[in-house]
Amino acid sequence: MKDSVKTKVKEYSLLVLGNFIFALGAVMLVEPYGFAPGGTYGLGMVAHHLWGFETELVAVCMDIPLLIIGFILLGNRFGIKTIVSTILLPLFMQLIHRVYGYASLIEPEIMEMTAYQHQIIAALFGGVIYGVGLGLVYRSHATTGGSDIIAMILRKYTKISMGTATVIVDGLITLTTVVAFGDWKLPMYSWIIIFVDSWMIDFILEGPKRAKTMMIITSKADELRDYILNDMGRGATLIPGKGMYSGAGRDIIYVVVERREMIELREKVAKLDPAAFVNVIDSAEILGEGFQNLKESSEVL
Repeated sequence: MKDSVKTKVKEYSLLVLGNFIFALGAVMLVEPYGFAPGGTYGLGMVAHHLWGFETELVAVCMDIPLLIIGFILLGNRFGIKTIVSTILLPLFMQLIHRVYGYASLIEPEIMEMTAYQHQIIAALFGGVIYGVGLGLVYRSHATTGGSDIIAMILRKYTKISMGTATVIVDGLITLTTVVAFGDWKLPMYSWIIIFVDSWMIDFILEGPKRAKTMMIITSKADELRDYILNDMGRGATLIPGKGMYSGAGRDIIYVVVERREMIELREKVAKLDPAAFVNVIDSAEILGEGFQNLKESSEVL
């Protein structure tokens, strides 16, 4: 019971923090430059600059019908935390707007030659902050709703992947800035935000990809076994194999190491068995002894 309460507290803490960070980036770095990096909030920003509507109000007016449509077409896919997120985000944006103010579209002509530098910096940092905020929301097992629901519907009825559906939806939303402001460069800045925030989301969810998985086919398994276990202090798995062409038996060593250790082990293999075959694979997530704790990673993912 205590562990369950602790997990819920962690999840909702991440949900609140993630929505606040996302709102902060939206108000201070994305909205003032006329970017629309996908989602209902991207469309809300376009409406804000065109007609003076509040960004968060426009987004909520789209999010609520989308949630209802999502429940009808997709079933009970959205938990209470997604609904809470849909409420928290506009509230935080409203609070920040009251303190920070409502941004007017910054015209490149006013900023002269430094306009594009400011826009690129805003897009890069906006993408980082967006990614951190969304990553924390996703770690709490929630989404921000909006265009995610449209992408899910597209996936269901067209059978395209979720990633492709999201790119299509967000890509079309970014193009509205060309129609609204007549500036073909704005979608490019928005795409920078989308690219950076997707990288940051992966970083928040998976952590730095430091681990490497090595598959070593060698005739010197015993010598490498001693080196891996005793000198490196790592565990490994020995898999018996058989060459398809020669029919000869070969041992396969399966081992997961950090990047620095991979370089050391690769050099050791080259010295002991120059004829060995080594396959090095990037590992997005390694759970277990010597790496990230499996239980802790499962509590809030």
